[in-house]
Amino acid sequence: MADMSGGGGSRPLAVRVEEVALHRAELRTRIPFRYGIAEMRDVPHVFVRVVVRTRHGASEGIAADLLPPKWFTKDPARSVADEVAEMQAVVACACAGARGLEARSAFAWWRALATQQKAEAERRGWPPLLSGFGVSLLERAVIEAVARAEGTTFARALRDGTFGFDPGAVHESLAGRVAADTLPEARTEDVFARHTVGLGDALTEQDVEADGRLDDGLPESLEAAIRRYELRHFKIKIGGGGDLERLRRVLAVIDRSAESDWCFSLDGNESFRSAAAFRELWRDLENENWWASSKRRLLFVEQPWHRDVALSDDVAALSSDWPERPPMVIDESDAETTSLPRALASGYDGTSHKNCKGVFKGAANACLLAWRERERGAGARPCLLTGEDLCNLGPVALLQDLAAQAALGVRSVERNGHHYFRGLSFWPESTQRTMLEEHGDLYRKTDYGWPTLAVERGRVSVRSVAAAPFGRSGGLDLSAFERVG
Repeated sequence: MADMSGGGGSRPLAVRVEEVALHRAELRTRIPFRYGIAEMRDVPHVFVRVVVRTRHGASEGIAADLLPPKWFTKDPARSVADEVAEMQAVVACACAGARGLEARSAFAWWRALATQQKAEAERRGWPPLLSGFGVSLLERAVIEAVARAEGTTFARALRDGTFGFDPGAVHESLAGRVAADTLPEARTEDVFARHTVGLGDALTEQDVEADGRLDDGLPESLEAAIRRYELRHFKIKIGGGGDLERLRRVLAVIDRSAESDWCFSLDGNESFRSAAAFRELWRDLENENWWASSKRRLLFVEQPWHRDVALSDDVAALSSDWPERPPMVIDESDAETTSLPRALASGYDGTSHKNCKGVFKGAANACLLAWRERERGAGARPCLLTGEDLCNLGPVALLQDLAAQAALGVRSVERNGHHYFRGLSFWPESTQRTMLEEHGDLYRKTDYGWPTLAVERGRVSVRSVAAAPFGRSGGLDLSAFERVG
């Protein structure tokens, strides 16, 4: 049994994984999602199911995610088919390592599996972000199984020691601290849905008419989405320069369509290959008359630099020479447990949380940023933990991600799966019915008969996901999906 437990409070629940199964479904977007060098249309969705043995007996946990092209490895020379095969191999490797693995707590179990996977990744040449994705799926399934076995919620188990969570084991500067020292106590009722504006999205209804209308009951343009959902928070994707006119158009549509308190983040999509290139774009922005009125609404800039240079000495030097730089966070560069401390030392203000990068790692990052914020004092640049998306979809991934965001105190969370996909229309009717019955605050039925995410006044409810063991309340029949391996 791995001896890596930590945390304090309740007695950690020892775990052993007895069964692991991997299932796959094929999905298609309703609208092409263009981000950086990729455009997503047809994409696999995988489910991982585990049976965990604890002192309470056997308990089931499920996790799920898309296998998105060109995110874990942004290599323009590789085919999408090769990348999908590699992603599935990474997940299958983590599944194999999980079978029979036991530890003193869920947190210790995660560390043990991550150690195994890291060794195999080094042997096969898998980069850390990709390797960690496989671990995160098993981690999420085990977290759900343990919370379900204990009859508790994710937020409570994270704070009271049920998971054995020890932030000091991830970040040495937190040695002796426990989650309750830093994570928020107040229960969050809802979060802002920060709407993604992809590089190819229609901005106006005129753009939709020119491209051909879907008429599937969901908004197709940015202005229609703002009207339907009363959006206030936005995430705008930008390229490596030369797209300032599109950014101007996006901001103009938002300004005339949204309530006066709207705000936005910019996602650089790793588009800038040198430290100076992004600063040059920023200078160009500062020279635009229309930018001044929008700049005050900017929340932060996400991962402008490619991961090959994002944590380099050149970026660190640029940051120290640029005190008036905008707030910046890493995303794709947050691949390892050492990534956030390196980023903070390089001049970044924080990182993103998304479950695909690791739940316990994200929780430790939240603790580190909260502690740094206390130590910095008045007048310092604030530490940022943002909520970003991997095109999360129900009935599993979206709910678990929202549960984690709520527990970590993130209030503005990028959500885009409900926009690029037709809600839960591709899942069995029994699954759709269960989601409406158990998560009626999160989903509503459309005129076409299938459920879609309920975004009201720009917010998404997290009441039911926070009250569940880890996002979802009930069971899920995976027999309709292909069994892999």
